[in-house]
Amino acid sequence: MTRTNKPLAQLKTSATRLRRHVVQMIARIRVGYLLQGLGAADIFATLYFDELRHSPTDPCWEGRDRLVLSAAHNTALLYATFAEAGAIPLEALETYTCDGSPFEVNASERVGTLVEATCGSLGQGLSVAVGMALSLRRRKSASRVYVVLGDGELQEGQVWEAALCAGGYRLDNLCLIVDRNYMQVDGHTDKVLTMDPIDQKFAAFGWRALVLDGNDISALSSAFDLARATVGQPTMIVANTTPGAGIEFLAGQLAHVAYISADEAARALKALEDAA
Repeated sequence: MTRTNKPLAQLKTSATRLRRHVVQMIARIRVGYLLQGLGAADIFATLYFDELRHSPTDPCWEGRDRLVLSAAHNTALLYATFAEAGAIPLEALETYTCDGSPFEVNASERVGTLVEATCGSLGQGLSVAVGMALSLRRRKSASRVYVVLGDGELQEGQVWEAALCAGGYRLDNLCLIVDRNYMQVDGHTDKVLTMDPIDQKFAAFGWRALVLDGNDISALSSAFDLARATVGQPTMIVANTTPGAGIEFLAGQLAHVAYISADEAARALKALEDAA
């Protein structure tokens, strides 16, 4: 139930295993949020297997850190993380998006208490996280709140209201990770609405702002160390990720919903096996 401080090599192995699950899950249904899952695997491996205090067998443990997935459609990766952590059976991944399965495309309360908040409408997660962080502080809890936000969500006004509140309340138990992959449903984010400089905008709202390579586990781990050591400010991390990261022939593709054939899935799994 404490931070693990796992070796870098072990975290890289965990990220590879998450990518393998993501490919297998999307390959079963041939279409889905494949590129986002591959791109953010290093973030989730670092968060769940090194940074977060949590208990897979007791998801309601009061002393846990909270993780809110605001980009709630990136569930192949989220469920894979739960399975690798031992919170759900690996076999449950085979039911992803099946009729009657709680493991829907958008993570919801149907999964149970493992999902801290249902965030089907994009832009809500940071507001929820701010409320959690305020509540924990008032209870004098040592628990922290982490929220993963898609960069396209920054176009929602609600995000900036929440950012203003977090800075104003000096919520140093809150850490935001922006998965900066330049991809949203309407295409490249800059072609929809330019958002840079993201870090400077959050800094102006009272946040400690960091920018790093979101596929660099060492950099992510160091950033989380800085976030925990920061007093009087929430921390936000612009994590620049590559869609499809870890698989050369998919890396850099921009497709909000990606199609993958059986042959492509086999190639992807072979690439991950070779890289392991």
